[in-house]
Parts: sequence; structure tokens; C-alpha cells
Amino acid sequence: MANALAWLSQSGVVQGLLLGAVLAFLTAILVMNAVGRAVTSTVNGWSAIRKCGQPGNGVLVRAACAKALPLVNVFEEAAYWTATADSSREALSGGRRYLLHFPAGQLPPHDAFWSLTPTDTAGYMVDNPAHRYSIGDRSPLAQNADGSVDIYLQHEPPSGHEQNWLPVPSGKFKLMFRVYLPGEAILDGTYQLPGIVRAQ
Repeated sequence: MANALAWLSQSGVVQGLLLGAVLAFLTAILVMNAVGRAVTSTVNGWSAIRKCGQPGNGVLVRAACAKALPLVNVFEEAAYWTATADSSREALSGGRRYLLHFPAGQLPPHDAFWSLTPTDTAGYMVDNPAHRYSIGDRSPLAQNADGSVDIYLQHEPPSGHEQNWLPVPSGKFKLMFRVYLPGEAILDGTYQLPGIVRAQ
């Protein structure tokens, strides 16, 4: 047995198979990333893959969707957007303060609910003193005088705007916006999420 293991460890055939398997895996990752970028649309810094879960998708699109958004619903059932940068295309960081401004009547149209969730760059939620990990249509959001809504994205609470505060991690982070049973304006692309701007 020991002789067989020694032969296998020195065999060029076995080493070639292992090297080939590693190269095949890395190539598959590169191909899936490329296909994912090709089917991703980004508007105002928010990226979405609308094709996930649709019948007729080829194996590469299905693999790219599984890698980017495992167990994702079709876009008609749940629309998902992610953002990792602000409107200036700089990475989101808890060292800065951000604002997500929705004009009056421009919160996401839906027939179920919507939510906004910050995570670390790996996609994990981070504990915060307020124990608030998302904000959405069921949150008691305060409106501005003109009916618009501002969501404050920052690590520390915004003085006087705590009701609309969504705590973010202290370091780099990303955002996921989900709309369940999205309205027609989302499905036909006429509705767009606003950009993430730095608060003054």
C-alpha cells in the first residue's frame, strides 16, 4: 500500500490530472464571472441580473446566476439589486455618511414588500447597537415636507433622523435591495432606484 501511494505521489499522470482539475475549476470561475458581468445591468450604482431563473437560460447563465445569487427567485417574483459603490463610484465605507433619497411617490412599487439590507463585503450582516438590520415598507419612515423620503446610511446615528437610519458596518460594506412581487414599472425597467449619495 505504501509503495502504491509513493508511486501515485510521484506519478506524472496523477499530477497532470490534479493540475488539469485545478485549471478547469479556475477556468469555470473565470467563465462564470464573465457571463455574470454580461447579463448584469447597472443603473445608478445598483446592479441586477434580470435573467436568473428564467426558462431557456443556457447552462452558463444558470451557473453564473447560481454563483451570484444562490436560490434566487425569478425577477417577476423578487427583484434583487446590489450596490458596492456610491454615486461617485467610490466603495461604500462606514467611515462616510450616505443618503438614499426617494422623491415623493417614488418608493419601489410592489404587491408584497421591499427591504434594504447592509452587509459586510462577504454578504454577512454585522451586529449594531440599534439591532436594526434592514429597513423597508413596513418601517415607520418619516417623510420630508414635500413627501419625499430620505434613508440615512451610516455607522453612527444621524442626529434628528434616527427614525430613517439604517446602521452600516464600520468598514467597507455592500447593500442589497429586494422588492417582492415588483410592480410593472420595475418589470418594464421604467422605475430605477436612486443613486447612493454622500450626505453633506
